[in-house]
Amino acid sequence: MRVLLAEDDLTLQRGLRQTLCDAGHRTVVVADGEHADTLLRGESFDLVVLDLGLPGLDGIVVLERLRKRRQTTPVLILSARDRTEDRVRGLDTGADDYLCKPFDLAEFEARVRTFMRRGHGASVRIGALEWYWDTRQGLVGGTMLELSKHETTALESLLQAPGKIVPKTVLARRIGDEVSAADNMVEVYIHRLRKKLAQSGVEIRTVRGLGYALRESIEGA
Repeated sequence: MRVLLAEDDLTLQRGLRQTLCDAGHRTVVVADGEHADTLLRGESFDLVVLDLGLPGLDGIVVLERLRKRRQTTPVLILSARDRTEDRVRGLDTGADDYLCKPFDLAEFEARVRTFMRRGHGASVRIGALEWYWDTRQGLVGGTMLELSKHETTALESLLQAPGKIVPKTVLARRIGDEVSAADNMVEVYIHRLRKKLAQSGVEIRTVRGLGYALRESIEGA
């Protein structure tokens, strides 16, 4: 996805930008509301991550202007304003989700993945593998894939950026949200996925020292 990140806290901004980039998103970063509003008027984004406490122009005003222009770009609000009335106002103004500060980066990643699944459409097909985002299930030649939840997390991470390298550290962090997973556990799940995808026309390539990339198999390669 192409993401606009509007956040003025430089430490948080760097962390969020790195998280988004690690997940393969093209990320444009701004630190004030006026700049965010200007970009939203003239450019297209798949997601806006919007801090409400922006200098220059409050985030809620940026959101109001976006919706008054009838732009339907999904918006994830980040805010230290955690009162019920603040959350209600943000959602009623047109936000699609609201995340209160402080928050864990793992939860932020999970919220972004939700928007990604919506943006991908109902399913994606690579080789003989067809993956359904809503149900988190896959078919290979009409046969249902039997995956554990950790294998599912790893496969979705690769499917969200087909052909691109997904760092091993990113996979470890995502799987680690559910279990205490070290790097060797990532290798275990990748090994299991390779066996289950053997007849799918899809391969998981190891990029030594970097991570893994999922791509359609090249016959004879």
